[in-house]
Amino acid sequence: MDFEVNETSLRIRSNNDSEYDLPYLWMRDNCPCNECRVQETQEKRFMLHSVPSDLKPKSVDVDESHIHVVWPDDHLTSICFDDIKSLEMPRKPEKVLWTNDFIPNYFDWNDFLQKNDTAIDAISDFISRGVIVINGAPSISNSLEDLAPRLGPIREVLFERIHNVSVDGHVYNIAHTSLELPPHNDFASYTWPPSVQALHMLVNDCEGGRSTIVDGYAVLRDLRNDCPEYFDVLSNFSVPFREFDEENETYANEPMIRINAEKEITGFRYSNQLMQMIDPRKKNVGSFYKAYHELCNRVNSEKYKSKFRLESGHILLVSAHRVLHGREEFKPDGKRHLQDAYYEMDNIENNLVLLKTLGNK
Repeated sequence: MDFEVNETSLRIRSNNDSEYDLPYLWMRDNCPCNECRVQETQEKRFMLHSVPSDLKPKSVDVDESHIHVVWPDDHLTSICFDDIKSLEMPRKPEKVLWTNDFIPNYFDWNDFLQKNDTAIDAISDFISRGVIVINGAPSISNSLEDLAPRLGPIREVLFERIHNVSVDGHVYNIAHTSLELPPHNDFASYTWPPSVQALHMLVNDCEGGRSTIVDGYAVLRDLRNDCPEYFDVLSNFSVPFREFDEENETYANEPMIRINAEKEITGFRYSNQLMQMIDPRKKNVGSFYKAYHELCNRVNSEKYKSKFRLESGHILLVSAHRVLHGREEFKPDGKRHLQDAYYEMDNIENNLVLLKTLGNK
């Protein structure tokens, strides 16, 4: 194990040719000892401002398994190589993007709720592809409450906790009509929209009305590759969205594309029906509309749409910051009653970790 102590960091080359350049402040900040951590919870207790910004070690020793550092105040830090290597491992299933040849996987309601192995497979697939269908669910109102052990608590929003969608109910958006519902995600009008949506078909006796899903991340990946200037505009130009009825209003002014510090796509906000008039005096309105026109073409292209029919007892689960959903027009010649509710991806990802932990015991 070769290492070099320089002015600001420790450089290490391991026997398998792995290289590490570890800043001294990073090493001091990540000391795992009981003085620097809360022993019962492993939360960090050490405060970085308690040492100088130009901190340098008093001595360093590196063996096959650990880095040992003595600091000027004689504090000892020992960091395990395995802990550093574990940081390279992904914490979540890898995203798999898809286009119109995609058919979501189906999982049985009872197995999903009662068998941990099925729940692990279903949730892993959901996180990876952004959509699954749960079949064999009871055609009973409010059955979505029963998914809480797997999906976490329902994310409540204004309007209804469990939302009823039918042509003879409370009509406050296009979903309550028999018209075509274009691809969208719900509550683009929230600053932080619900990140997971479950759509439970209780009864579907109408002709037409196939469900439509679009992998928004696949659309945005292709847009970024083909028209990077449009992608940049849509990542930086804020757009107003509003949803309201007689008693409530939600309003947000946010870009359609959310990216993180690594420039990875982490969210897509798209709802033609909730988008509001943009102040024409706003800078770059013209550039936005050119980019938005191209985005609309792609979202509504047959290249990206997957279509299938939801029958009674089917629950469509979508990753709502990624997957757009909609439906074709239908004939209101029978009963069609759908309920939906919202959950949060953080809670679902947490449940996957817990289920895997149980399986390893």
